[in-house]
Amino acid sequence: MQRRTVLAGMTALPLVGALPSFAQSTAPDTIPTSAGDVTITPVHHASLLLSFGNEVIYVDPAEADFSALPPATAILITHAHGDHLDPETLARVAGDTAPILTTAEVAGKLPEDLKARATVIANGASTTFAGMPVEAIAAYNTTADRLNYHPQGVGNGYVLSFGDTRIYVAGDTEPTPEMLALTDIAVAFLPMNLPYTMSVEQAAEAIKRFKPRIVYPYHSRGSDVAALPGLVGDATEIRQRDWYGA
Repeated sequence: MQRRTVLAGMTALPLVGALPSFAQSTAPDTIPTSAGDVTITPVHHASLLLSFGNEVIYVDPAEADFSALPPATAILITHAHGDHLDPETLARVAGDTAPILTTAEVAGKLPEDLKARATVIANGASTTFAGMPVEAIAAYNTTADRLNYHPQGVGNGYVLSFGDTRIYVAGDTEPTPEMLALTDIAVAFLPMNLPYTMSVEQAAEAIKRFKPRIVYPYHSRGSDVAALPGLVGDATEIRQRDWYGA
């Protein structure tokens, strides 16, 4: 089967062959919070799973076979590029009931049955989703020759509050004023691949500014993130995980 991943300003290239299957190469990580543990499972590229009590929350389920993972109770989608949104995969992960929190652009691309379950949240807005506070953080490019990839006002990152613990999933973005203004972030998922998001060096500077306690480099296809720990020092723990298979 062929799939196409389309980024604004890019020529679409086919992804040929079977989608990667989920294989647990590292144990899921557990983050204690005042409301109970959150379990973090990296899936593939920009896709991850956050388990919390009875909630099974997927972010950007795409580009992988999710059949070995538990059914979703809630889904967040950051933007409409094909490595974050694939309606066929989304329909399988969402099943018959999982609600979706997303952007206006994504909602406009969903089939009618999924659109009926989608709630649109704009940059800077807050809501309650899956029983927890969620904030939409603007995600966009800031470098002059990258602005066409992720224009301002289109994509979201998300901050989810699990009790007293705030987890930030950045989506596709460079360091923005909205990111750098974040406070009290326990865990951040930051994308690091050029030219579409930020470089490892940009990520390091952002980390030193908004000071998340733990950072997962993700969405890093083609990038060498091994230098990141040495660039940020000891104040932030860098957790490098296998997002692309051994």
